[in-house]
Amino acid sequence: MTAAVLFGSFAILLFLTVPIGISIGLATLITIFYSGSLPVEFLAKELVTSVDSFPLMAVPFFILAGEIMGKGGISERLFKVANALVGNKTGGFAIATIITCMFFAAISGSGPATVAAIGGIMIPAMVRQGYDKKFATATVAAAGSIGVIIPPSIPMVIYGVVGNASIGDLFIAGIIPGILVGLSMMVWAYYYSKKKGYKGLEEPTSLKKIWEALWDAKWALLIPIIILGGIYGGIFTPTEAAVIAVVYGLFAGVILYRELRIKDLPKVLADSALTTATVLIIVGTATAFGRFLTIEQIPTKVANAMLSISSEPLIIILLITVLLLIVGTFMDTLAAIIILTPILLPIAIQIGYDPIHFGIIMIVNLAIGFITPPLGVNLFVASGISGLSIESLSKAIVPYFFAMLITLLFITFMPQISLFLVSLGG
Repeated sequence: MTAAVLFGSFAILLFLTVPIGISIGLATLITIFYSGSLPVEFLAKELVTSVDSFPLMAVPFFILAGEIMGKGGISERLFKVANALVGNKTGGFAIATIITCMFFAAISGSGPATVAAIGGIMIPAMVRQGYDKKFATATVAAAGSIGVIIPPSIPMVIYGVVGNASIGDLFIAGIIPGILVGLSMMVWAYYYSKKKGYKGLEEPTSLKKIWEALWDAKWALLIPIIILGGIYGGIFTPTEAAVIAVVYGLFAGVILYRELRIKDLPKVLADSALTTATVLIIVGTATAFGRFLTIEQIPTKVANAMLSISSEPLIIILLITVLLLIVGTFMDTLAAIIILTPILLPIAIQIGYDPIHFGIIMIVNLAIGFITPPLGVNLFVASGISGLSIESLSKAIVPYFFAMLITLLFITFMPQISLFLVSLGG
């Protein structure tokens, strides 16, 4: 009955469109009053202790780094590189958009931030080039979800903290899956563009043009090398890497590219503070929610129920995949990771899945939630940029949904896709 009150009140609050972080906190508080098994102070204590974590400090710094780089002229230069590589091909602008999102994913660690930074530039540019507005918007919204798969990734930091897994290993494990997701999207973009007759730029590409674009974007392209190279080289931790990303982003935007002015910084800081506050409220309340579940032994009951259905690992992992896909449609990614990791990770380990591999499966699963209504955050961000309705955008994004789903199945059943680079480092 306690579980029914907890999940029932949470579902009602979500239905009433109460913000996700507040919904989780209120559902926990209601259930505490109902059960009487814990003092009311439990929620307040969890809100404080859950965010008192050194690895978690990476989150606000990666958010700030993404804001700085999104406004510091880096997005345009990344697109010029991608456009120089594939701009003259069929569907070149669409493919270049996906590549640009992959580049920016290696900087921001956030899906919505990637859509916001790239969408404002690329959606109007694609429309001017003759692309259908729905397809252009869907391409940016879908490719933005790669922001949480290619490292650095804010959800990977959260999973590492909750699941007691190496954040560095998660980062390196996300590289190949992120590239595969991007390639699957490019396949659809090429097919659709060929079908609709979307030609590339008339001017041919050349080594000189590619070199000029690379040289202009060299400071931007150095960012993921510095972040990831420093972590894997043992020079600094992921949290320290996030701080370095902020310092480097400021240096590149203000001094090297001179497109980020000092007077812009208060707004950049305010925007990142607002995003950070939203994220940390979700982290705090979701941790309390998850801790309450553990105290009531609900994870154990769920695990036993799933294992009673079948002992076959294939069936269990497919059940987990379906559960995550459903949860991703209505729950924030970070909240889902915090609440579900303590439930699902022990099951995954029991059926023989590596914690790092399972973390990537979980994150790719929930990344699909960025483009599935009703919560699909990337859809809302892209809709706000293009002015299209969520309904029309939801239809246009269906092929990208299936591209991600097929790639997810490959990642799930071929562990080496995630673990190959990790094994080289180990």
